Amino acid sequence: MDYNRIFAQAIDRLHAEGRYRVFIDILRNKGAYPNARCFAGHNGPKPITVWCSNDYLAMGQHPKVIAAMEEALHDVGAGSGGTRNIGGNTHYHVDLEAELADLHGKDGALLFTSGYVSNEATLGTLGKILPGCIIFSDELNHASMIAGIRNSGCERRVWRHNDLAHLEELLASEDADTPKLVAFESVYSMDGDVADIAAVCDLADKYNALTYCDEVHAVGMYGARGGGITERDAVADRVTIIEGTLGKAFGVMGGYIAASRDVIDVIRSYAPGFIFTTSLSPVLVAGVLASVRHLKASNEERVAQQAGAAMLKSLFADAHLPVMDTTTHIVPLMVGDPVKAKRISDILLAEYGVYVQPINYPTVPRGTERLRFTPGPAHTPVMMRELTEALVEIWGRMELRKAA
Repeated sequence: MDYNRIFAQAIDRLHAEGRYRVFIDILRNKGAYPNARCFAGHNGPKPITVWCSNDYLAMGQHPKVIAAMEEALHDVGAGSGGTRNIGGNTHYHVDLEAELADLHGKDGALLFTSGYVSNEATLGTLGKILPGCIIFSDELNHASMIAGIRNSGCERRVWRHNDLAHLEELLASEDADTPKLVAFESVYSMDGDVADIAAVCDLADKYNALTYCDEVHAVGMYGARGGGITERDAVADRVTIIEGTLGKAFGVMGGYIAASRDVIDVIRSYAPGFIFTTSLSPVLVAGVLASVRHLKASNEERVAQQAGAAMLKSLFADAHLPVMDTTTHIVPLMVGDPVKAKRISDILLAEYGVYVQPINYPTVPRGTERLRFTPGPAHTPVMMRELTEALVEIWGRMELRKAA
């Protein structure tokens, strides 16, 4: 068996399909986001502008967050000391879980090392705890949710994206006494569309199902205190489990769930992805704690971000660039070809100092490859106009189809 040949062929397939992933070598400039330095293919660092970060509100650069992390570092040191059970249950963790439970109006919350782990561990555990459970999953759910559902060993039913009639059809076809869990996202990060959470909850109530809502692209971003779409639409109390991340709008790292005390205790007690993992560094938790508290009280960042997204969408549309119609902070530009998407990304970086990663399969379906822009509060109107002009030039150079 020629193992190296198999590995090489696997990588060659990705190159042939135009979806080999290249990770850019950059450093962000503290206090100057979205400005950064790129080290790839240059004699020295080249200044660039970042357009695709999930640090949506630039909270990773916020003075309060940085100060809190520095203070924690000098107070307790760098690491957590182990798992929560053995040595890593610092008071920072306890405080942050209380803040997150309060953010979502739940009895409790539980921290994980990432949003991926929180989805995989929670969904995987719920399916094992509930005998004969069937999980109903939106077809565009994140890979971490799909992994958790698979690991649960449950039967699963996939419903067409945001198609409530199809969801009801699937729910109605099952025995009334069968445990059911409906898993979906609030904001879908690649299309930028939003689930009708109230309507999903109506169906869950009708068919006696639990609900699991992934709010990773919405927490911090929506609602009066940053509680997400569930807060904005006043339905948080109707969702059984709300899952979120600490690495996007909150700007640091980690994931969590918020739910009833019993649900939290079950996941805490049974989920291997929680029990056997070294807990988040208290330095990171201190930074998140400062970020969550700030965004509960400040709406300034959310307003500026939404204004920036609206402006960029308008500029793209006016230039007849194929911007996808969204109601959220996500600004996707459709390309429809992985090789061309990568080529556009490369030209933007090399010639214009603009960094945006191409989004290819399996993140999005084949034929829907795109560039995904996430303008933040610090992206200026001048930056947006220069970006639009660069894209118009590249679209013309590559003879790409424009929008009507």
